[in-house]
Amino acid sequence: MDLTTSTDSSVPREFIAVILAGYGSGLHPLTSDLGDSACPKALLSIANKPMIDYTLDWIEQGGVQDVLIICPSTHRAAISHYIDSEISSSSSLRINIQTHDEDEETGVGTCAPFRAHAHRITEDFIVLPCDFVPPPSLPLSKLLNKFRTDTVTDGAIATSCWFECKSSEKGSYPEEWDTPSSPVPIVWHKPSQSLLHVDSSDEINRNSDELELRMSLLNSYPSSKLSSKNQDSGVYVCKRNVLDFLKQKSEFESFRDEMIPWLCKMQYQRGKRAKYSKALENATSSTQYEALRHSTRHNQAGIIIQSQLESESQANGWPGSPTPDDDSNSFPSTFGVGLVLHELADGPAIRVNTLAAFAEINRFFLSQIPLQANKEKPPTSEQRIQVSTDSIIGDSTTLDERTTIKKTVIGKHCKIGKMVKLTGCVILDHCVIEDGCKLDNCLLGQSTKVGAKTELSKCVSQPGYEVAAGESIKGEKLQSSDWTAAPGSSDEDEDDDDEDGSEEDADNDDDEGSSADSEAGTAKTGATAAPNKSE
Repeated sequence: MDLTTSTDSSVPREFIAVILAGYGSGLHPLTSDLGDSACPKALLSIANKPMIDYTLDWIEQGGVQDVLIICPSTHRAAISHYIDSEISSSSSLRINIQTHDEDEETGVGTCAPFRAHAHRITEDFIVLPCDFVPPPSLPLSKLLNKFRTDTVTDGAIATSCWFECKSSEKGSYPEEWDTPSSPVPIVWHKPSQSLLHVDSSDEINRNSDELELRMSLLNSYPSSKLSSKNQDSGVYVCKRNVLDFLKQKSEFESFRDEMIPWLCKMQYQRGKRAKYSKALENATSSTQYEALRHSTRHNQAGIIIQSQLESESQANGWPGSPTPDDDSNSFPSTFGVGLVLHELADGPAIRVNTLAAFAEINRFFLSQIPLQANKEKPPTSEQRIQVSTDSIIGDSTTLDERTTIKKTVIGKHCKIGKMVKLTGCVILDHCVIEDGCKLDNCLLGQSTKVGAKTELSKCVSQPGYEVAAGESIKGEKLQSSDWTAAPGSSDEDEDDDDEDGSEEDADNDDDEGSSADSEAGTAKTGATAAPNKSE
């Protein structure tokens, strides 16, 4: 795999996948920097597999080979290193990593990166967030085939994917974690599987109790359906000329909140269609058109949809829709937005953009572990290590005696001390949990260190955070605002007043640190490596 654009000129590219890998502010403090090193959201592990792997696997299985990853400049080195070292040898993807910087707190929306890198996208494109985890029952090819059909028969310009949300029990997670994103009401047309209306965030905030629809929508699509149980996957398949149009609408910042709602209105607002139809003109190739035109299954579906639309118009006394000319090379353009709806019964999909969603997706993967896979290498009975069948232990992680692990994901190169109890936790790579600790439903960022006999419940830690021994904390975000400041130097007055005491404490800390290091070394030497759990 190349990290620069690479194509075979003899085979024209049909699609390029564009992955947006932002800062991940909704996942703070797990995505906070570890000292001078970035902790990209795209590399945050889900069931011990980096988040972006799920996206790349989905793309490759869908038959798309060209990928453009857009990330902050501070994340590029880490993402490039991972792809070069872990993926390049086993994947056919051609990956180009580019950067686009934004303010981490406010962001610049998803439209700005596309304007900046439009010259790199020369064909129809797929917009993908790095945090969407689809189930096996929702292949990318399903969206691509819907897009291919709609662009030819209906002159559609985009296809979106929405999935049914799984309801979360109230109180399952601390309020500070934020719940997985709520469903958004959408209006859609079942015969053509088209998205007709979706409220922007501003419209929802302005009037969350009512849905305002234009009469032109109801007149054009009288059998429209309203659904209020679905969430946007953030995945869109678009015609290339959508980017040209995006440059004209320089005020647009978000694909989801502005671009998609505006494109939906093109289907039934004549003023918009008259003004912008040339900019969004369908550009389907004659080869693709002829292939679909002679497909029996495709033609039958097109006839059914067309007849249903005509029946609706005639029943209400409206003019019939124009019919395609057999000698024409295109069907009438609706400039529609196709819709793929995924039902929860076919397997849960999720956007991992909050701490609650991160915990939820890890729980789901633990529930899917085959029991047999966990029985291959049970812990030795001499050490009395108990690891439940619904847990995952990463490579090179050590567990000391009388440790109990239940419904927990532990990353690579972690050290778990004696008599530790972990229940419902996600422990990322390189963490150290000393003797006698008890953790319940916690999320620990990489390289977190938990002192001996500490009790944590529903806590989440910043990478590199150190919890003092003997602490008892519940429902807190454990993070530091300044990693470069020396301990105790945040307040000059307090340092001046307690200078002698601080020096004495520092000496004691050194002694305690030496003792802890010695104990950790003993644990590593005497421990039996935990069995690797199948994902």
